[in-house]
Amino acid sequence: MLSELMNFFRACFRPRSNRYVHRGSDAGGRQEGLLWYKDSGQHLNGDFSMAVVQANNLLEDQSQIESGSLSLNETGPFGTFIGVYDGHGGPETSRYVNNNLFQHLKRFTAEQQSMSVDVIRKAYQATEDGFMSLVTKQWPLKPQIAAVGSCCLVGVICNGTLYIANLGDSRAVLGRVMKATGEVLAIQLSAEHNVCIESVRQELHSLHPEDPQIVVLKHNVWRVKGLIQISRSIGDVYLKKAEFNREPLYAKFRLREPFKKPILSAEPTISMHQLQPHDQFIIFASDGLWEHLTNQEAVDMVQNHPHSGSARRLIKAALQEAAKKREMRYSDLKKIDRGVRRHFHDDITVIVVFLDSNLVSRASSVKCPSISVKGGGINLPHNTLAPLTTPMEAGST
Repeated sequence: MLSELMNFFRACFRPRSNRYVHRGSDAGGRQEGLLWYKDSGQHLNGDFSMAVVQANNLLEDQSQIESGSLSLNETGPFGTFIGVYDGHGGPETSRYVNNNLFQHLKRFTAEQQSMSVDVIRKAYQATEDGFMSLVTKQWPLKPQIAAVGSCCLVGVICNGTLYIANLGDSRAVLGRVMKATGEVLAIQLSAEHNVCIESVRQELHSLHPEDPQIVVLKHNVWRVKGLIQISRSIGDVYLKKAEFNREPLYAKFRLREPFKKPILSAEPTISMHQLQPHDQFIIFASDGLWEHLTNQEAVDMVQNHPHSGSARRLIKAALQEAAKKREMRYSDLKKIDRGVRRHFHDDITVIVVFLDSNLVSRASSVKCPSISVKGGGINLPHNTLAPLTTPMEAGST
């Protein structure tokens, strides 16, 4: 009896690393432990590598790569869409974005018959509006959904142009070969909305001059209203509409003073970049990667290894750094199960998109086979409510 009890406790506290192993065809990716990966695939403009490691009890990161028609019309335009959605407070918002944003983009592209900054902005707004409607419907039975949100990083490659759109603190970094030296330079393409950045704090102060407490230094970390680190997101309705910042929402999320205008924004920062022949690849990743690797370290790692497995290699490097910071072995870190793992690192999503200059320059009217891949994780029911998070966890995207 005693030995049976000991075996039970060992199973709880020393989870086997192969508990969630699923091998087989790489078409939709593979699952090994808490790591999901698709080492290699082809998109319209080159090849790609994709990986996700889970730390939360429910995976809050969602991601996708779509290549083919960027419109509801089969006539195009054609290109590649990349999305990384780093959720916080639960998985509901990031799942919603993963299921809806690209469809909205295709609808607006069909209306305008071309890709543009305006199309992307409208797709973001439609996604935000849709999630707001969902919160309104679910509020009576599931009020905590008002405190769930997601960062939203998107890349669109169409007709030789790269569009980068972002809410929150995920990041897109370009690897560009310098002709003079042959070195590959890391160029950050995305603007981040995290109040650890002074310019973001200044922006909030200018938008809310009447509120000296709009940004608060709490436990040595800057947070909007002492609650959340990012200033822009999809969701987080409790900081956008005052009617959701009240009971029965948990007291830790409720503000003492009512607010008259949204505190957080869903307006993405969007930029356009004309791709050059010496642009080699783009790394799209949630902030869990950038907590442990610099832009240049990540770019060097991709550049100095084969394309296949690039995303998985970056995640391994980040986990090795996370283990080192906690003075433990990487092999021991991998044995820690989801939920407890969040104390050591965040969910991490990485998509590396390689650029073939011959394919990038191809006209967006050239039809090609379509692909659609979504980042995986431990399969759990989609209606599962995330475990309660503290304000600190909810703000740490």
